[in-house]
Amino acid sequence: MTTTLITGANKGLGFETARRLIAAGHTVYLGSRDAERGRQAAERLGARLVVLDVTDDASVTAAAKAVEADGGLDVLINNAGIEARTPDGGVIGAAEVTADMMREVFETNVFGVVRVTHAFLPLLRRSAAPVVVNVSSGLASLERVSTPDTPTHAYPGVAYPASKTTVNMVTVQYAKAFPEMRINAVEPGYTATDLNAHTGHQTVEEGAEIIVRMAMVGPDGPTGGYFDIEGALPW
Repeated sequence: MTTTLITGANKGLGFETARRLIAAGHTVYLGSRDAERGRQAAERLGARLVVLDVTDDASVTAAAKAVEADGGLDVLINNAGIEARTPDGGVIGAAEVTADMMREVFETNVFGVVRVTHAFLPLLRRSAAPVVVNVSSGLASLERVSTPDTPTHAYPGVAYPASKTTVNMVTVQYAKAFPEMRINAVEPGYTATDLNAHTGHQTVEEGAEIIVRMAMVGPDGPTGGYFDIEGALPW
């Protein structure tokens, strides 16, 4: 039995990923910073709730102890993420972004990934086939963002793509440090979720496909890569 933890899983891509992996036979810990929303989501799916706020050391430590007490972990999916947007849903561009905004986004998207991965590393290292999936973005690709006349180039935000580019680097460095693990970053595509005020053109079912696929890679699968549903992406 494969045991999987997904952060930010009470809705959106995390919820759909949990649904798919449970259907595939995984035991899924549904990570949610809101206990009641998490409870409702876990009950709907048949998942195990773990209250987990990726920005809080004590919360993450408690979550790791709870999962360890239940037996361990094979797959970690760092899905929780935020994007800097205005109250009306607009993207905060270079002229408006502040250091405080950047710090808030990085606290969840980057430091949260490191905080959770660090806390669960001891459990993953005991697994026979440990896997880590970091949910990144196509906006993390420097090549894509710098290519004129593309949708990625047109995106004006600073904090979100910068955070996801950092996630890609974190992914590569962890993969080199732990060659016995399969550690990859994935781009779900522009998926309609709360993160982007439901402006995405993909469904969560479509977006979750690459997350699920990379969560199920075996010991001979890729590591240290950056993928979307069609294959490897340019850094």
